[in-house]
Amino acid sequence: MFGWVALPGWGQDQMPLSARPDVRIKGIRELKEYKLTPDTVGVHILFPEAFQHTKPNQIIDRTNVLKPVMEQLYRLRTGASEDTLRIVHIGDSHVRGRIYPRTVGVKLSEVFGAVSYTDMGVNGATCLTFTHPDRIAAIAELKPGLLILSFGTNESHNKRYNSTVHYHQMDELVKLLRSRMPGVPILLTTPPGSYESFRQSRRRRTYSINQRTVIAVNTIRKYAEDQKLAVWDMYNVVGGKDYACRNWWDAGLMRPDHVHYIAEGYVLQGEILFEGLINAYNKYVSD
Repeated sequence: MFGWVALPGWGQDQMPLSARPDVRIKGIRELKEYKLTPDTVGVHILFPEAFQHTKPNQIIDRTNVLKPVMEQLYRLRTGASEDTLRIVHIGDSHVRGRIYPRTVGVKLSEVFGAVSYTDMGVNGATCLTFTHPDRIAAIAELKPGLLILSFGTNESHNKRYNSTVHYHQMDELVKLLRSRMPGVPILLTTPPGSYESFRQSRRRRTYSINQRTVIAVNTIRKYAEDQKLAVWDMYNVVGGKDYACRNWWDAGLMRPDHVHYIAEGYVLQGEILFEGLINAYNKYVSD
C-alpha cells in the first residue's frame, strides 16, 4: 500500500522507509465504504488497528465551494471532458516532503485521468510564508482549478500562539490568492497533530501532546466557515485532541522528533485526503 519513498533531494528531513523499530505497526482495518451507485467511486483506504476514535472522513463544504471541482471530475470520469484539472497544494514541511501530496495526486489520476497535482511546500512555513509576491505569482502561473492550503503545525508550535493573529494571517494569504485567482475554489486542511519536547536540567527529553494544536484547528475551521471556504479536518478525522497524536505514535508512523512522519505516515495522510475528496465526489454525483 505504501508506494512512495523519500529521496535525499527533497527538502524535508530525510525520512526512514519503515516504522520505528520499537513499535510494530499492527494489523489494518478497512474504513467504512461509501454505498455505491453507478457514478460513485469505491474507496478501500486502511487505518492501522492502533488508531482509536477516528471520525467520519468528510470535507466540510456548506456553501458548495467544491462544486466546480466535483463537476470537472465527473466530466473527466465520464469522458465528457479532456480538460486537465489542475490542483495546487501548498503548505509546510508535511507538504514539502512530497509523499503526502503526491499520494493524493497519483490516486486521483488513477481514478479520473487528466488531473495535474502540483505541491509547493516550505520547511517551517506558516501561511504568512506564502504571502510573498513571488510565491503568489508562481501559484497563479499554474492556473489551478483547486487550491489546497495545509498549515497549522508551525503556527501552533509558537509558544506565544494567538488565534486572532493566526486568523488574520490566514486572511492575508487568502485575500492575496483571491486577488490573483478570483473564483478558484480553496480547500483548507488542518494539521495531523504533533508533540512538544521538554528537557529539565540533564534529564532525558520528554514529549507531551501540543495542546495548542486543537486551538489552531478550531481557528482554521472558523476561518473557513466565515469566509465560505471548504475545510478538511484531518486532525479530528484521525482522533482529535485526545487521540490523534497517540494514534500516529502508537501505530509507529511518527519520526523520533514527534513532529514529522515516516514515509508510511505521509502515504496514509495522502490516502485519507484522497478518501475525503472521493467521499465529497460521491456525495456530489449522488445528490
